[in-house]
Amino acid sequence: MNLIEAVALSKCYNEKTKKKVYAVKDVDLAIRKGEILGLVGESGCGKSTLGKMLLQLEKSTGGQVFYGDENISKYDFNKMRTIRNNMQMIFQNSSNLFNPYYTVKQIIMEPINNYSKDSEADKEQRIIDILSKVGLDSSYLERYGNQLSGGQRQRVGIARALVLKPEFVVCDEVVSSVDYEIRNQILKLLIDLKEEFGLTYLFISHDLSAVKKICDRVVVMYMGNIMEILPSIEENIKHPYTKALLAASLDINPRNRQKKKILFRENEEQIIPENGCIFQNRCLYSNEKCKNNKPKLENTEDNHFVACHLYKK
Repeated sequence: MNLIEAVALSKCYNEKTKKKVYAVKDVDLAIRKGEILGLVGESGCGKSTLGKMLLQLEKSTGGQVFYGDENISKYDFNKMRTIRNNMQMIFQNSSNLFNPYYTVKQIIMEPINNYSKDSEADKEQRIIDILSKVGLDSSYLERYGNQLSGGQRQRVGIARALVLKPEFVVCDEVVSSVDYEIRNQILKLLIDLKEEFGLTYLFISHDLSAVKKICDRVVVMYMGNIMEILPSIEENIKHPYTKALLAASLDINPRNRQKKKILFRENEEQIIPENGCIFQNRCLYSNEKCKNNKPKLENTEDNHFVACHLYKK
């Protein structure tokens, strides 16, 4: 059963000009209820924009978003309020998002005040309960953001997103600003909370080892386009871009790092071709068909989807 589904979803920031630039282009994507779907790709490829559009935090310029059976694409602010508590986001680098004049209690209280009419005592108890779930006790209630470590701030960010008991959570680079030990603690926490609350995650990350650790399936994006959907990051990778992305990534453990084999044309600019495959200028295997025809994302085997002419049925 799909909890969230995007159909031909697009985001164009200069629609009225002749040369359109898309952050996200014609994305078809379904997120199953109860799964952790990984979303990977280079910085600026549209990962965060896609996540925000699924939550209607950023409006699309084309396509549709379904939450269950509801088409929420055209929901205005007031209509979204009726389901907003079911769809939340854990933002990247929480320290930049917290009001420096707010205590932890005030930070987590803000969404509760927006969606709950409980008494102040009940609201505070909800905050204490969710803090305990993320490994923090009530002594943190009156602390400010600058009195917390990076890992503690991230835990507060998770608590703020989960205090409304959502179904669907977008995790945007939640381990990008913490060290290796804290990273593993946060990943374990996300898994434990998923099991306890029955959550569904979109896990956006450039950390492929983190994706490998917790994700059920993996979506690979390049310049706003989905190139491949893998049953797991360890499966038989097919798309030339996915192979290049993995080859260029560094192992989380410095002792395991080796010189990587280059699998794409390094000197080519990341320009958007007018026709054909979006990756053609950097791909080592591109041919005339790649230059003229844009490949469709197709199921090649056992729900392994690839947008590449090399694997055309």
